[in-house]
Amino acid sequence: MLQGRKEDTMTIKEIAKLAGVSISTVSKIMNNKDESISAETRENVLRIAKEYNYKPYASVLTPGNKSLVIGILIKDFDQVTASLSGMVASASKLGYGVMIRCSHSSSKEELKNITFFLNANVDGVLWEPVSEDSLTFSSYLEKANTPFLLMNSSFDDSFQINFHQMAYLATEKLIKNHHTDIACITGTSLHEEAFYKGYKQCLFDHHLSLNTNLVFHNTDIPKKYITEHLFSGLIAFRYHDALQFYHNIFIRHYHIPYDFSVISLITEEDCQMSCAQLSTILIPYKEFGSQLIKKLIYQLEKKEELISFDFPVELTNDCSIDIPFNLTTKTILSIGSINTDHYMNFDTLPNTGRAVFSTTSATYVGGKGTNEAIAVTKLGHRAALIGRIGSDVDADHIYDIIQTYPINASGVKRSIGSQTGKAYIFVQKGGDSMISLTSGANQTVTEQDILDNERLFINANTCLLQTEIPLSAILKATQLAKKYHATTVLKPSACSELPVSLLENIDIIIPNLDEINDICPGEGSIEEKAEYLLSLGIQIVIITLGADGCYVRTKEIEEYLPAASFTSIDTAGAGDAFISAFISYRLYDYDILSAAKIATYAAGFSTTTQGTVPALIDKNTLESIIWQKEPELLKKHS
Repeated sequence: MLQGRKEDTMTIKEIAKLAGVSISTVSKIMNNKDESISAETRENVLRIAKEYNYKPYASVLTPGNKSLVIGILIKDFDQVTASLSGMVASASKLGYGVMIRCSHSSSKEELKNITFFLNANVDGVLWEPVSEDSLTFSSYLEKANTPFLLMNSSFDDSFQINFHQMAYLATEKLIKNHHTDIACITGTSLHEEAFYKGYKQCLFDHHLSLNTNLVFHNTDIPKKYITEHLFSGLIAFRYHDALQFYHNIFIRHYHIPYDFSVISLITEEDCQMSCAQLSTILIPYKEFGSQLIKKLIYQLEKKEELISFDFPVELTNDCSIDIPFNLTTKTILSIGSINTDHYMNFDTLPNTGRAVFSTTSATYVGGKGTNEAIAVTKLGHRAALIGRIGSDVDADHIYDIIQTYPINASGVKRSIGSQTGKAYIFVQKGGDSMISLTSGANQTVTEQDILDNERLFINANTCLLQTEIPLSAILKATQLAKKYHATTVLKPSACSELPVSLLENIDIIIPNLDEINDICPGEGSIEEKAEYLLSLGIQIVIITLGADGCYVRTKEIEEYLPAASFTSIDTAGAGDAFISAFISYRLYDYDILSAAKIATYAAGFSTTTQGTVPALIDKNTLESIIWQKEPELLKKHS
């Protein structure tokens, strides 16, 4: 085996011997005077020179000699850094070292770097020009016979990643999901301009108009554009901007992809650090850098192999893409009270002049608006909620709980200076209970709150209403529900006689025995009072009777249904459970009596656990119980 010299540097004689050629042949190849030498011999000599790190003349290099070093000149580190790893890895694999210099967007520094590379006798240069005037410096490289490739510039012979194609793909993906109002977050750099052009081209090709108001150069998107859903999809050049948008809508209680679909470009570095679930397109920086170095080296070594820059462009996933908000599955809109429920348990309920001790106590999220919104989601539907909470700690807890369900809580607003509503529920052994309410922020719900959330009515098939908020807001809600053809369902709670103007806008009313007597005072049986409500235009009247079941009345139906048998612990949330199940199964195309019977099971189950929300039954459990006790009930018949 040949031994290296003391300097551990191979001599030209040793390289020639290893390659099986003459010293003259090696010299010609290393000095770029190899026109008469075959490609096979050239490749073999260069391979051995790289393997043994051979440098001509050991210490002092003469212009024209091969140095096996590539110069990389970048404009700045902003968007090229990700490509550098590919450049360095590819160069090393092909037997070359690299020198990296940055011009910091300065033409003066750019020229200094070019002369540095020439003095270092690099074999070739990858060059990201600072400006359109930069090519005047190319004469220095040409005079020294130093090959160069341009990258990331507007020059015709410059190589760059196809950001136009990526934006086109992202925009087209949203269009195929029926989005027509698509926003774009981009910037003014060369890459971002190409991204913007791809976005514009895709809109044009699909016969969609460009709305320049939906083109943003940062994430400071006006609140109006979000709250009024002026766009349904968004593409972002920078992953950071997509994350910021994700955060901005999350704190406003909107959801991706339910409210907005989002697609962003992403780098490998961002992929490793990201924790958000967003649909992304990976920018092939590393592959681009690798191919660019390879092209330059193949040019230096006179190889005629084709180097492709046609990188595959595809989405990583569809997790943040859905059809537009107004085309999604119909929702159930709940408008009513939002409380914290404070439970106290007694052997015997307190009464006038008698103090009793509570055995246990607990606190849960509650309020009929919240209860019914959560209940329908557990039964398989999407929900939206409109209501008011205070500016206290309870409000934060309520937001946290609501976020765990598929509920659009954008209609839930804080009332500064108010406390969140509270319900004090006294429960006696056996399940009987008394409820005392502190309205708090619930009484600050206004007609304007309803109007501000008109968009939530657009996609609602059902509007659940409860009278623990001001009647003016409820009346306005019934008007919007009628405008958008949503079925109105009223639970009259903690109220007295209701105005006819409200009842005339109600499709379904579900009071308990005490409530039917409150809203229809005076003598008369429940049958007569139900008949009166039907005469006002209400289509379905169901009076819940606790342990005695319920009374169902329409123009064609009049029937008492027995209660489902459960051991009762707490009856406070049975009405909410009944209403939610009845509406849910009507939406599953069950007839009125079947839906009401199913609702008795949901109501009965809710009495077996303390706290309304913890006791609300999910669809699988409910149907499992019914299959065991009354399987025919789940067979639809209309």
